[in-house]
Amino acid sequence: MNLIALVVALPLLGAFLLPVGARSVGWVGRLLGPALLLLTSLVVIVLWRDSGGVPSHIELGGFQPPLGITFYLDQLALVFALATSLLALLLWPHAAWRDARVAALMLLMVSAASGMALSGDLFNLYVFYELVSVASFGLVAAPKTGAALAATLRYVIISGMGTVMALTGIALIYTQTGTLNLAHLTLLSATTLDNTLGLTAFVLILLGIGVKAELFPVNIWVPEVYATASQRVSALLAGLISKLAIIVIIRLLVLLFPQPEALTLLLVIGALGVLLGELAAWHAKDFERMLAFSSIGQLGLVLMAFSIPGQAGLFAGLAVAMHHLIVKPALFVLAERWSGGFAGLAGAGWKSPWAAGLFILFALSLIGVPPLPGFWAKLMTLLGLLGQDNWIYWTGAGIILLATVFEANYLFRFGLGLFKAGSESRSAKVPVHDAGSLGPSLILGAVLLIATVMITPVGNWLAGVADQLADRELYVTTVLGAGRELP
Repeated sequence: MNLIALVVALPLLGAFLLPVGARSVGWVGRLLGPALLLLTSLVVIVLWRDSGGVPSHIELGGFQPPLGITFYLDQLALVFALATSLLALLLWPHAAWRDARVAALMLLMVSAASGMALSGDLFNLYVFYELVSVASFGLVAAPKTGAALAATLRYVIISGMGTVMALTGIALIYTQTGTLNLAHLTLLSATTLDNTLGLTAFVLILLGIGVKAELFPVNIWVPEVYATASQRVSALLAGLISKLAIIVIIRLLVLLFPQPEALTLLLVIGALGVLLGELAAWHAKDFERMLAFSSIGQLGLVLMAFSIPGQAGLFAGLAVAMHHLIVKPALFVLAERWSGGFAGLAGAGWKSPWAAGLFILFALSLIGVPPLPGFWAKLMTLLGLLGQDNWIYWTGAGIILLATVFEANYLFRFGLGLFKAGSESRSAKVPVHDAGSLGPSLILGAVLLIATVMITPVGNWLAGVADQLADRELYVTTVLGAGRELP
């Protein structure tokens, strides 16, 4: 089981060795990054197979919790650790084949993101969050254009504010409890964190980590960064890192802050994100900004789903998050082929019918057209919201329906523009790497169609993951041992 340390250690070691290898033997350096990601994926698959779906943990260095560094391995942690390495491999940036620094930053991000998924204490969550931030700053600035550097500066400033808020929240928790181990905190939360100070700590952590999750109001960096960074870096940030940040927030919510006020806060912030994000996407005039603003709206939907009390909310939230994990990276990869204003892309579908077909598939699933997975995820969210005896939740359901109208309008408008009559001769942007530009989108489209056909087993598996996530006592006994039960 100590193999799980390799999931973090292998890409981290590669991030330091890759520049050296690239200077010594060029082709070895270029292949080292993808090879390590493939090896890391295989390690996670082996651990997942051996676990049999039963949660476990390890103490790095042999120090017993709550003193040592704990990694917690349940199905949710393993699926995100696997998704991190596989998506990074699938979306390996073109610049990483030429520039060892970009490849090293990619490996650093993978290592830190995997650590966030597995960490069982707040200190290491914070450390890995900071490493993800550092890697993402470098990747966003990699194009070295004036626009990219300006967007990176804004991103750094807002992330720095988020870091201060998250660290302040963690400090408040430590002063109240004297520990940072999540299992130990779960035991103490009912007596030490179920108060105004505990809720304040949650708000600070929510907003701090919410910078990466694109949550309102700390998401103003999103449109400029996604419009100037390489499309594959944007795909990773919007598709993977944002969801990982939300999963960390929900893990803390379930274990430390199971208060109605915290759920209401998620609902309000999520609803604002949905409404403002979809309205901004509706007004957008170029493809990348449309995707950036729609990402804000869809992550708001994820937060609204998780705001539903009980296992039903965790189930709906995981369904929406996993759907977005597939669809959003695929759409950003299409921006490699279609970049810029809508007017310049008119008729581009005639030149790239496969790309246009993929866009239509992903757009229909985002809108929620049956029987695609997006329909079931959105339906579970709406039913969960309407099933609450609270007008705030009913209002949230109305906001989702209204936002869906705007979402359908701008997605259909763009799709129709791709086949605008008489525009077949227009020249859409075709990148140098055009031969392989559809590969990631085709693979993710196939995953979406497989999920459509196998929606029942996929739903049953997600329900099992939600059950594990909701079981606070299972978390405590797995990490601290039998006899340490919740009060």
